[in-house]
Amino acid sequence: MTAEDLKARTKAFALRVMKCVVALPSGPVAWVLGKQLLRCGTSVGANYRAACGGRSRAEFVAKLEIVIEEADECCYWLELVIDGELLPRPQVEPLLAEANELTAIMVASRKTATSDGSGSHR
Repeated sequence: MTAEDLKARTKAFALRVMKCVVALPSGPVAWVLGKQLLRCGTSVGANYRAACGGRSRAEFVAKLEIVIEEADECCYWLELVIDGELLPRPQVEPLLAEANELTAIMVASRKTATSDGSGSHR
C-alpha cells in the first residue's frame, strides 16, 4: 500500500467517522463520545498527511506515533458506542474493524521506518 493509498484510506475513514457521529442519538453521553470520536477520527488522516511531509525519518516516525495513538483512541470510543448501545453493533463494527486495521498498518509502518533505515517513508 502506497502513501497515497493510505492518505485516501485515512480520509475515507474520517468521512465514515463523521457519518457515525451524525448518526448518534441526542443526549449528553452521545455528545461527549461523538466529540471525542470526531476529533481522533479526523486526526488520523491529518496527522498521516503531516507524517508524509516530514523532513526526516525522525519527524515521520514522531508523526506516525500520533497517528497510532489517534487510531487506537478511535477504537476505544467506537467500543464505547457499541457497548453503550448508542448505535447498533452491526452499524459500528465495520468502522471499528477499519480503525483496528489502520492502527495495525501504522504500527507496521513505524516498525519498518525504525528498523534498518534503508526504506523510504514516502
